[in-house]
Amino acid sequence: MLARLTRRAPTILILSASLALGGCGYNDFQRLDEQTKSAWAEVLNQYQRRADLIPNLVETVKGEASFEQETLSRVIEARSRATAIQVTPEMMNDPQAMERFQQAQGQLGSALSRLLAVSENYPSLKANQGFQDLRVQLEGTENRVTVARNKYIDAVQQYNVLARSFPTNLTAMIFSYSPKASFSVANEAEISSPPTVDFGSSGQGSK
Repeated sequence: MLARLTRRAPTILILSASLALGGCGYNDFQRLDEQTKSAWAEVLNQYQRRADLIPNLVETVKGEASFEQETLSRVIEARSRATAIQVTPEMMNDPQAMERFQQAQGQLGSALSRLLAVSENYPSLKANQGFQDLRVQLEGTENRVTVARNKYIDAVQQYNVLARSFPTNLTAMIFSYSPKASFSVANEAEISSPPTVDFGSSGQGSK
């Protein structure tokens, strides 16, 4: 009997440990960690989609000889800064890196907003179907960015609450599950406003 119990001891210990980990939120940490990674990947996907639209937008605007070059240059420079940031999964655990990322994306969003606002002063651009198509795609992308960012914020909030609540905070300490960085309030206000697009009479004369 003693020998049998001895042989079963490792199994019993494993089962006990599994139950203990499950009760302390270990499985929840795994689930929410994967959820935040998935949400973060979608944020990056939508920001990349926006960045990919900009070269075509810039080329279209360049066709307007008198267009404000300073406005165009700011978009090009802001895109360059935003795409130059090396994005890694570890960024979610680095508030300073997340802050730099947010600032770069916010500056790009502001530059795009300025460009689209200025374009309203150029009838030939407003009548350019290619330009209008790009504006529609940008507007849709900005909306997707907002949705993806909000999902990430929600996922991070759930993870961080688990990491800071008792008794799951003990599991977080044991396994070094640090709270993840989210979008800051200041930058959230800055980058949550999509470019203003007025389709009232834009492109109606272009078929």
